[in-house]
Amino acid sequence: MERIAVGLAALGRPAYINLGRDLPGARDVLAMRAATHEVLDAAYAAGVRWVDVARSYGLAEDFLASWLAETGHTDVTVSSKWGYRYVGEWRLNAPVHEVKEHSAARFAAQWAETRALLGVHVDLYQVHSLTVDSPLFSDAALIDALSGLSDQGVEVGFSTSGPAQADAVRRAFELEAAGRPVFSSVQSTWNVLEPSVGGALAEARAVGKRVLVKETLANGRLVVEAPAPLTRIAAAHGVGPDAVAVAAVLANDWVSAALVGPSSTAQLAANLAATRVSLTADEVAELAGLAEAPEEYWRHRSHLGWD
Repeated sequence: MERIAVGLAALGRPAYINLGRDLPGARDVLAMRAATHEVLDAAYAAGVRWVDVARSYGLAEDFLASWLAETGHTDVTVSSKWGYRYVGEWRLNAPVHEVKEHSAARFAAQWAETRALLGVHVDLYQVHSLTVDSPLFSDAALIDALSGLSDQGVEVGFSTSGPAQADAVRRAFELEAAGRPVFSSVQSTWNVLEPSVGGALAEARAVGKRVLVKETLANGRLVVEAPAPLTRIAAAHGVGPDAVAVAAVLANDWVSAALVGPSSTAQLAANLAATRVSLTADEVAELAGLAEAPEEYWRHRSHLGWD
């Protein structure tokens, strides 16, 4: 399971934009903590050793910290993100769930919060949803502060979103501080519906950058609304459409790790079946035909409701 990571976006808060979440009847903090621990236990037992969280994922960092403390595991790679603040107050019907701010002050505050919860467990800290118009690119103090994480033994990365992901990836990897690159890792959305960033990610990997892929199931669309070709290929392999969608990500040799975001152990098991799927060249080509125009994909995503 070296190329699989588990993300806690769907488990750290009661509402999220994923379709088909499989959560406990109650979504209070204790129930969600227990569900998170169950998924993490199952993932660890299956051989997964990477967990991805963020400051905006509700209590995801807290849930992960308590699991690490209870289990004593020291061989888990942990990545987190800063830049969004969770403001949903544990409400399903909150008018706003998260607020974005890429500033030196936000970074300093959130890094302190992450460090207080996860301590030395943090291996990778990422700018959350970096876009080409982010003020980060012209903020020398913030760039220097981010670069300083490397001196503390923490890898520095960024995630991307939106139809211009490729531009953000290329621009971010050009950033330098004191003559050295600021970023060594990227986490981008790539799936069979939205593969437009693939070329930029391949370029990044070719020069030694770490490439993580998120939203491998298109926020659940590739399961709940699985296209006919995906369903047919899944049936031929004896797995669900989620496994084939993740296998399509792993078929790219530039992918360091693919993130899955299950909300139950059953979903985790279905996702991990991807490691047993070897897609043929014809199947990969057929799945490539499902790609949507980036603008259309992200427009659709923007209209997904927080469930």
